Amino acid sequence: MLDNTDMGILHELSKNSRITMKELGEKVHLTGQAAASRVAKLEDNGVIEGYAIKVNQVKLGCFIHAFITIITQSTYHQPYLSFIKIQEQYIINNYKISGEGCYLLECKFPSNELLNQFLEDLNEHANYKLSIVINK
Repeated sequence: MLDNTDMGILHELSKNSRITMKELGEKVHLTGQAAASRVAKLEDNGVIEGYAIKVNQVKLGCFIHAFITIITQSTYHQPYLSFIKIQEQYIINNYKISGEGCYLLECKFPSNELLNQFLEDLNEHANYKLSIVINK
């Protein structure tokens, strides 16, 4: 069971996972060493599964942010999943969902031409509905 200090640690690490243990300790009213011990315990218990970076896709040249609802034509999803593996340079997340559709793809593309080619290739494996992000 997590206490308020653990929740504070998780909150601070979710804002900045590169924070020093000394700074983290100051924010949650612990010494740096005590904060490091708490973080290690949270990692050991599987509460913290890893650390990630947030990448600005536009600065990488990917100006099109799309969500694609995937509707597979059968209960056998392996052709779609195999296609997704070879298209990973465009895919941010592939969520298996309930409701309308089977999967929700979050993608990034540098151009409309590459988006169009992706959709044409995707259509060999599944039907889809496309939504383009206008603003965040």
